[in-house]
Amino acid sequence: MDKQAVIIALGALAQESRLDIFRLLVEAGPAGVGMTAIGDELGLPHATLSFHLDKLKQAGLIIGIREGRTLTYSANYDALVGSIRYLTENCCRDSDMPCRITIKDKKGCC
Repeated sequence: MDKQAVIIALGALAQESRLDIFRLLVEAGPAGVGMTAIGDELGLPHATLSFHLDKLKQAGLIIGIREGRTLTYSANYDALVGSIRYLTENCCRDSDMPCRITIKDKKGCC
């Protein structure tokens, strides 16, 4: 993952509702969560939720899949792991202390 992509991802997550949405999707796993269920869980109106989901999609952090009239969203684990990997590789590069963060797998991040 390159620097600009990480900046965009971190920028998208630097807002409370978007961070809550992303956390919900990470916890849900690859099956994802329907848009209506996300809104109900987080108490977000449809227009507000659509705006935040769009920002997360533009940042590459989530994937939306349409099945008929239903939209299901899931976390893009590759983008999450790529961002964490970029931060640990580049932010610890010049430090005498080793990075203690390890990436386990796509389901049990960090």
